Amino acid sequence: MGKEQLELLSAEEALGSLIDRLPPVHSQRNYLQDERRRIGAGIRGEDRMRKRFVEFHPDEEFHVLWDVSLAIGSWKVQMDGLLLTERCAIIIDSKNISGQIHFDEKTGEFYRFDDRNVKAVMEDPRIQLNKNTRFLSKWLGQKKINLPVSGLIVFTAKNCEFIVRPKSNYLCKVYQMPEYLFHILKAFPLEADPPKLLKIKKQILSGQVPYQKTPICGKYYTDPSEIQTGIQCSEYQMYGMKRIKKSWQCPGCRHRDRQAHKFALREYFSLIDTHITN
Repeated sequence: MGKEQLELLSAEEALGSLIDRLPPVHSQRNYLQDERRRIGAGIRGEDRMRKRFVEFHPDEEFHVLWDVSLAIGSWKVQMDGLLLTERCAIIIDSKNISGQIHFDEKTGEFYRFDDRNVKAVMEDPRIQLNKNTRFLSKWLGQKKINLPVSGLIVFTAKNCEFIVRPKSNYLCKVYQMPEYLFHILKAFPLEADPPKLLKIKKQILSGQVPYQKTPICGKYYTDPSEIQTGIQCSEYQMYGMKRIKKSWQCPGCRHRDRQAHKFALREYFSLIDTHITN
């Protein structure tokens, strides 16, 4: 009997399943709901960023790759986007950070004020971009690929306002992204013998390493014993479908679903553990 591949839930879907399976009154419910909204907003922001690429049309060949995961030994890096051109490779790093954005050049701090004027000091996204740039330069060098690497940080939140921003780093909002990409390309002259981009693209795709998702109960310190067990009815939303013949039946609405266990397994691997017994 052949094995069937089950796809894990997305981060937003997994949080939704976790929230649904927790008791109505739970100490982490509000926090998890905020996390789900934040992740959902980030996904929508990345979608707006990708759609904006219809406005990017340089005269030379280019390729765009999304969700790139590469490794050098145990050093693993995940990039939201990677633009390959004949002039350079540009790492695209999306940030869903809303509010008033401050880059303090004197102290090196990065912080924002939200809509309630609450200050939050955060990790400077330029640090991560610099690390990824060094990584990709090294990775390409190991493959004997001579292609300079640059980067662009794209702030995807709609209500994002730059109050103090650095002068020497590339960062922009979604609607500004195409112009900033053209600006970056101008800094790199076109070589007489440009690199073969299709070959580079294939090498990157073949070098992709799978991203290992951690079951979110461990990530959010939630005790699995608090989670409602059982297979959920997609119609009645009730847990505890019963196995009958070659199907599953909801005790509440009598709805039958032969594939109901598959989603429950996806939930288990996304929420609880990476392994399961019969």
